[in-house]
Order: sequence, then structure tokens, then C-alpha cells
Amino acid sequence: MIASLKGVLESVAEESAVVDVGGVGYLIFCSGRTLSNLPQPGEAVRFEVETHVREDHIHLYGFSHAGERDWFRLLTTVQGVGAKVALAILSVLGSEELVQAVAAQDKAAVSRANGVGPKLAGRIVLELKDKVGSIGPSSFEPTTAVSSRAGGDTEDAVSALVNLGFPRTDAFGAVARAGQKLGDGAAVDALIRAGLQELSQ
Repeated sequence: MIASLKGVLESVAEESAVVDVGGVGYLIFCSGRTLSNLPQPGEAVRFEVETHVREDHIHLYGFSHAGERDWFRLLTTVQGVGAKVALAILSVLGSEELVQAVAAQDKAAVSRANGVGPKLAGRIVLELKDKVGSIGPSSFEPTTAVSSRAGGDTEDAVSALVNLGFPRTDAFGAVARAGQKLGDGAAVDALIRAGLQELSQ
């Protein structure tokens, strides 16, 4: 199995790139985020790679960093999420944004990806809620402090910010940061005020 590739970027298409490794061109399917961060053709490039072997093909999926590859693997464990849908999700949400969306159970954020309807988005955030920890602590530090407090005062504060017109993921992240600063005993109104300050920065 191919775990990584390092070579010269030959060309970039809408959903893929070709990398020349010792005279062999490898077609690698990528998220829009990874493609947008590639250097110019002719320059050196390195991909973290996930190899999918099927009866009729071998596909290589390339990622700019291991965290994105880990999310790809995690997303494809959800029923209805194939490689193409996983790449579509990773095109609109970065690793930190995905952690926030799953922790906040923000179906709307996930459904921004092509091919992801509300029902599938709901399944993704529900099934991955308890699996996010497998990505590694550095990817979800902003939410860990508040995840154990989810519900109660935290949820009330998030709901209040959502009612004021803020996206749920943004509201959740703001309340998470506010909760870290104020501590576990913070009241709802204090969380709301501090959350608003976070959102205004």
C-alpha cells in the first residue's frame, strides 16, 4: 500500500493532480483545499496518501497533512459516505472546522458539501461524535473543555447565540472558548456575554 508520495507536480485538474515520481505519473484524487495549496507544476510536492484497492481499479487519495487523511478515513466509516463525498466535505471544512461541527452537532455546516443532504449530514455528526478523539488531541483542543459540559448552561448559551443569528458552529466555538476562560461554574448569561465578545473579535 502506498502511504505517501514525494515527487514533481506534473499537472492539476478540478479534482485531482498528477505527480511524477521517478518518471512514473501517479493520478491522485484530492480535496479542493489540498488542490488549492499545491505549488506550481514543475515544483516538488509531497502527499499523505490513502490507497483504495478495488476489483476494477486502484485509486490514490492525496492529502496535504496527516490530519486531513485521518478525517478522510473517519468520514468513510459512515454509511453513505464514499471517497468522493468525503473529499467534498474536506473541501468545505478544514480539520478544526469539522471537529467543531461534529462537537456542536451542526448538520448545516456539514451539508454545505456537495452531495451531502440534511439526512446524511445528521448521520455524520451523530456517528462521529464519539469517534472524534481518534483524530488526535491537537485537532480538537478548542472543544474538549466544553464537550464534557455540553447540555445545560452551555447548550442554553449556544442556543441564545444561534437565536441572535450566529451559525451554530461559530456559536459553539465561542461558548467553548468562553467556558475555558470563565471556568466550570459560569452562568448562562456570563457565557452568552463572553461568547458575544469572542464572536466580535
